[in-house]
Amino acid sequence: MGSERNDRRSVSAWRPRVPGVVEVFHAHYTEYAYPMHVHDAWTLLIVDDGAVRYDLDRHEHGTPHDTDTVSLLPPHVPHNGSPATPDGFRKRVLYLDASRLGDDLIGPAVDGPDLRDPVLRRRVGQLHAALALPGEELEAESRLTLIGGRLHRHLRHRGGDAGAVRRDPVLARRLRELLDERVVPGIGLEEAAGLVSAHPAHLVRAFSAAYGIAPHQYLMSRRVDRARRLLLAGRGVADVAGATGFYDQAHLTRHFKRLVGVTPGRYRGSGRTGGR
Repeated sequence: MGSERNDRRSVSAWRPRVPGVVEVFHAHYTEYAYPMHVHDAWTLLIVDDGAVRYDLDRHEHGTPHDTDTVSLLPPHVPHNGSPATPDGFRKRVLYLDASRLGDDLIGPAVDGPDLRDPVLRRRVGQLHAALALPGEELEAESRLTLIGGRLHRHLRHRGGDAGAVRRDPVLARRLRELLDERVVPGIGLEEAAGLVSAHPAHLVRAFSAAYGIAPHQYLMSRRVDRARRLLLAGRGVADVAGATGFYDQAHLTRHFKRLVGVTPGRYRGSGRTGGR
């Protein structure tokens, strides 16, 4: 009974509007140990505090809390999990469907589920941050595509990053034109890739190599530019948010302050003052 009283659990789960992501799951367990079970999706796991020990295909593994390690557990393979430190563990998990990682990669994942890769670890954390914010679907989709490519390279034992990026200025310009045409409604990465007949990962890399900025950053920059003009014309912040493609006023404020250094309201007020 004492153990049950000391056991603390907190969880948060949701399904984002990002193709390929079945579920986002954040949890903090102090003593809870979950039994052997399987998922029909890939489990991409990072540990923020503490450490986890688990069995996968009858072999023991451990996921530490550090800035280097990502664990990838394949679908249909039984595994369990329990805290490996006195205070339990805090983890963030993405469940990914077969559109991101195919069944042909299950074997290599069983052989080596814990991937020591600080770049991958950082990117997974950035993806979680994007998934937690409304209106950031393009950023999340772009980050997930790059993560998927890196996971493929790990599982195929190539290692390292993408190497030299193959420049494709024509493809980059085509994506830029698409983004320019759809500043307000936006466009998903999969749709854009289909329209220009390119693989999503290559599309992101080609654009970033050509313009020094990721597609989602370019789109948000264009939206903020439009917002600046409308704010100086006297339109209200909430009205401008809707007119420029942001999810809501908070979404506009977050990106506007990041790019301009002040909130939209303060920027709008400075324009009126400067016109006197």
